Amino acid sequence: MKAIVQRVTEASVTIDGTLYSSIKKGFLVLLGVHREDTPEDVVWITRKIIGMRVFEDDKGQMNTTLADVDGDILVVSQFTLIASNRKGNRPSFNEAAPPELGKKLYLETVSALTRATGKEVATGIFAADMKVSLINDGPVTITLDTRNKE
Repeated sequence: MKAIVQRVTEASVTIDGTLYSSIKKGFLVLLGVHREDTPEDVVWITRKIIGMRVFEDDKGQMNTTLADVDGDILVVSQFTLIASNRKGNRPSFNEAAPPELGKKLYLETVSALTRATGKEVATGIFAADMKVSLINDGPVTITLDTRNKE
């Protein structure tokens, strides 16, 4: 499982020209599911997202968490994060989870983040053609990969 976590002042998802969901200060999480991912990967990535200390404290240091700033989360499925571009110029998506597993683990991650924050987590629609808008704050962008747990 891979996640691109962006600290944002606002983010939104539009589908078919209609605003579907939006957040103010918090995290936009682009989430890709690998075909070998398991519920244990959901637990790990949720813990890492919730525990990240990337918001500024009163001294201007990145030292506070999402909970400390009462931030929101928007999670958008993005299978293209699992792309391999080792050969040629056309990415291969063979390592991405099949749709049924990808959707299951995506929804489990959203549920886990909801439980961990005690707040509703905004989403896109799995496998939809979405337009994602954001204002990256900092910019701060962190990559998480369950294949690199250490």
